[in-house]
Amino acid sequence: MSTPLYQLKAEFFKTLGHPVRIRVLELLSEREHGVAEMLRDTGVEPAYLSQQLAVLRRADMVVARREGTAVYYALTSPQVAELLTTARAILSGVLAGRAEPPAGLRAPAPREKTP
Repeated sequence: MSTPLYQLKAEFFKTLGHPVRIRVLELLSEREHGVAEMLRDTGVEPAYLSQQLAVLRRADMVVARREGTAVYYALTSPQVAELLTTARAILSGVLAGRAEPPAGLRAPAPREKTP
C-alpha cells in the first residue's frame, strides 16, 4: 500500500520546519556551497550543521560531492529555491500590515551610485 500524497507532503514540510535547514537551503538556492562556507554563514557548530545536512540528504533535497577533503552541497531541484521564494512572498504579504517587517524580509536598501 502506498503512502498518501498528503502524508508525504506533511513529511516534506516537517523537513523544512527548522531554521538552520531553511538557511542552508537559502544558501544553496544561490549556488553550490562548501561546508566551511555554510558553517561561517549559519554560525552553528560543525556537528549540528552535519546533522541538519543529513536530514536534508535523507529527504533528497540536497546532494553532496567531495573534492579532496572538502565537501560541497547543492540542491537536487531548482524547485526548492522556487518554494522558498514563494514562501517569502507569502510571508511578505501576511506581514505587510505590520509596522516593521522582520529583518530577513526587508527589501535591501538601494545602493548609492558613485560618480
